[in-house]
Amino acid sequence: MSILDQSLGQLARDIPGITAVFHKYQLDFCCGGKQSLRAAADQRNVDIDTLLKELESVQSAAMSEQSWTGVPDSRLIEHIVSRYHDVHRRQLPELIRLARRVEQVHAGRFACPAGLAVHLERLHAELENHMQKEERMLFPLIVQELHSMTTGPITVMRREHDDHGAALAVIDSLTEGITPPAGACNTWRALYLGLETFKTDLMNHIHLENNILFDRIDKQLEGVKHG
Repeated sequence: MSILDQSLGQLARDIPGITAVFHKYQLDFCCGGKQSLRAAADQRNVDIDTLLKELESVQSAAMSEQSWTGVPDSRLIEHIVSRYHDVHRRQLPELIRLARRVEQVHAGRFACPAGLAVHLERLHAELENHMQKEERMLFPLIVQELHSMTTGPITVMRREHDDHGAALAVIDSLTEGITPPAGACNTWRALYLGLETFKTDLMNHIHLENNILFDRIDKQLEGVKHG
């Protein structure tokens, strides 16, 4: 199968480092991970030849980077919690603080992200609730290999991941693609830099769960069903 006909999720799962290219061209490999590379590129009007050259460069360097595909569930979960759950809990309160400041000081100015702080507060609450459900219910079931009990929770988590993806799209809309205007103050620039980091982290977080951890469990359950 041509690389162009493989799904974004599969490529992100199989080729370490490729997600940086996907981020560059805004190809959604987490919530939109089932879409083929060709379809996603067409949708974003990305030049296929240019994209393939960058992907070839990534592939050549991939052997030196960590792949999470073969890592045991327990270790992958530990990584997800420490690298993403704990980090999001530090990121969002500070982003909310910065957003409030920018909206307060620059209210009425062109490109001021009006409503961003409220949106981030809502996302913070939803994401915290989501992560607690994973940490208290789903992840322990996975570690104990009680996979038959995870089908419902995983379905809910995937749906909430879609909601998180939609929330990121709202952030993009409110911030003109997370692009600070000319002459933006340091607080404004710090806010947008933090938003860009948060967006990248959340997409990578969702990718690890949707395309590696959850897909792995789905395949195991499918194997049991047909075994």
